[in-house]
Amino acid sequence: MLSKLPFEFPGYLTRLAAGLPPLPMAVVGAGHPLVMDSARRAMEAGFIAPVLIGDADEIAAAAGEAGWDIAGIRVVASAGEAEAAQIAAALARNGEVAALMKGHVHTDTLMRAILTRSAGLRTDRRVSHVFHMTIPGRDRVMHITDAAVNVHPGVAEKLDILSNAVELAQKLGMTEPKVALLSGAETVNPSMPSSVEADEVVRRANNGGVKGAIVDGPFGFDNAVSPEAARIKGVDSPVAGQADILVVPNLEAGNFLFKQMVYFMSATAAGIVMGAKVPVVLTSRADPPEARLAAAAIASIIGRQ
Repeated sequence: MLSKLPFEFPGYLTRLAAGLPPLPMAVVGAGHPLVMDSARRAMEAGFIAPVLIGDADEIAAAAGEAGWDIAGIRVVASAGEAEAAQIAAALARNGEVAALMKGHVHTDTLMRAILTRSAGLRTDRRVSHVFHMTIPGRDRVMHITDAAVNVHPGVAEKLDILSNAVELAQKLGMTEPKVALLSGAETVNPSMPSSVEADEVVRRANNGGVKGAIVDGPFGFDNAVSPEAARIKGVDSPVAGQADILVVPNLEAGNFLFKQMVYFMSATAAGIVMGAKVPVVLTSRADPPEARLAAAAIASIIGRQ
């Protein structure tokens, strides 16, 4: 880690979750110490009621290593990660859990089980990933999308990506989030395809494609997040310098952006997949405990709405 600042858990999530009963959450591939630590922290914080899915012996061993007595916690045995993902999807379809957490399984295996039509978890929107970013010393939360699921989305896909992020922000208390479509500049340039797509997404969003948000773009990153940069460059928009949601041109751009914020700024990046009938917590082995706990907290808040 290049930044020496400590990661911060966004305390407002605890306030939003206060008084809510723990949300039933399937932990897929639970038989790993890091996964068990995530589930335990989220349970002890009162955010989730975990259902542990995976190899029963591995789950028991990981729990023992962590000193966690799981005698009263439901464990569902599976023969492999594909079966674990299928079981989790079935539990969600049947209403036995209201959210899923990725454990020691591959992301594509989990998402394949969720998105197969027989799982019954698809909606009319494309699924997409949102990073809820908490930056030390900064009061405002920032969301980055999509940096993990959709590799190179087009205009129609970006409208779904935008709508999913707006829904998440609204459920977390933002009444009218400000959305910036990012590109390399603020002007539409045919030689820069992301600027052309951003302009079209904004047009469709403001013609009824997205409700309850202020959407504008294209923006360079500086003019989306810095009021001073926007003022100096004469960018006149209610979103300029005030963006709550950053819609990136493609997965690579989003991946670079969120990792720069994590490693250079100690930003806490809590990843959630939206667009399915239940939220999905996507954790990484590199995530600090604060990010894993924040993602579980977010899912526990939005999973019951």
